[in-house]
Amino acid sequence: MKHRYLPMTGQDRAEMMETVGIQSIDELFADIPQSVRYQGTLPMSGALDEYALLRHMKGLANKNADFDTHASFLGAGLYDHHVPVVINHVISRSEFYTAYTPYQPEISQGELQAIFEFQSYICELTGMKVANASMYDGATALSEAAVLAAGATKRKKLIVSRTVHPEARQVLRTSANAWGLQIVEIDYADGVTDLAKLAEAIDSDTAAVLVQSPNFFGGIEDLRQIEPLIHAVKGLLVVSANPIALGVLESPGRLGADIVVGDAQPLGIAASLGGPTCGFFAVAEPLMRRMPGRIVGQTVDRNGKRGFVLTLQAREQHIRREKATSNICSNQALLALCASVYLSVMGKEGMREVGELNIRKSHYAAGRLAEITGAERVFTAPFFNEFVLKLPEGSSVSAVNSKLLKEGYLGGYDLGRDYPELSGHMLVAVTEKRSKTEIDEFASALEGCV
Repeated sequence: MKHRYLPMTGQDRAEMMETVGIQSIDELFADIPQSVRYQGTLPMSGALDEYALLRHMKGLANKNADFDTHASFLGAGLYDHHVPVVINHVISRSEFYTAYTPYQPEISQGELQAIFEFQSYICELTGMKVANASMYDGATALSEAAVLAAGATKRKKLIVSRTVHPEARQVLRTSANAWGLQIVEIDYADGVTDLAKLAEAIDSDTAAVLVQSPNFFGGIEDLRQIEPLIHAVKGLLVVSANPIALGVLESPGRLGADIVVGDAQPLGIAASLGGPTCGFFAVAEPLMRRMPGRIVGQTVDRNGKRGFVLTLQAREQHIRREKATSNICSNQALLALCASVYLSVMGKEGMREVGELNIRKSHYAAGRLAEITGAERVFTAPFFNEFVLKLPEGSSVSAVNSKLLKEGYLGGYDLGRDYPELSGHMLVAVTEKRSKTEIDEFASALEGCV
């Protein structure tokens, strides 16, 4: 055996080459021109024994700047929230850790019940009637909501606010292109959707309005004002929400939303240097049969004993492909379980408390950072746990963040990357984990870097 971690023997290799009709492995690459092949040896270490390999990999991992080594003021979709230790204990159990698709309900009751509990929690948080078993992430959930809205209304025009996460809008445009849908973006005013421009854009061809609240800038959108605008033309209101904020804000369902989506990462899911995360998807009852993904339902067996089964499976794996509501064929069951454990541990009072901590600490930080000479908050709209800070004239967010990194801080997001008009502006996130001391020290460090 040539490689200890690859269970292929020399005989296996010889039989494979004989089957495909080649004399050497190099022949597998014969169709790739020599001019585009890598010439030379890749810059990597030679063979290492197990102990040396572990030391080498640990050394590489230690180069990462993460939430354990740095105080994070970076959000923009992934947040440094507290993850209760019980979550890892539960999800590390082999019954959950190795479970994938609960096709056989008779041997999957535990997994099915866990998904059912997740759906129930999401319905309670969002104020909606039905939720699915989860989606890949918040961005794909938003794009699936847009497709659902277009199918339900039989219209092609989708209106999305520029305050929606830029990456989510990119995913939305990709999906819309495949379905032949028209995307119209509405600008913002004072950090929230410009309602006057939104009203002008909505017409009888509009399938849905898509907004995010709290939005990408942290601002809280006025859903009470947006809802009648789109419902007047019999379109749908799609809201992307931060689940932590729903512990203190009125649920989108109570404010007239037809579809509520979002990312469950704040609910006890570690950021893991960028993912994976878990999307949630909830709808009003009339749209239930158009939902993508899996739905777990509660029933009773022949003896009257409670049981759980997969139901309303409108995925292309289960029905004719052309009639499927979505080609997303999976869910994030393990990460949805993280969210379920988090919500059960926190409870209603805990969710309210953590939401209030996010608000109070972020507002203290906003006031403290605005004291920096030349810096200012540019938006006055109410916000949750993120806000936009304009750095002193001539300051580069990228350069400032590089300096902050050396000081032990993960600085805010450079908004100039996605909004050219906001060059020199930093999106700062403050969660319940940040202490007053950390905020004050971050403010002092930021002032020394600009």
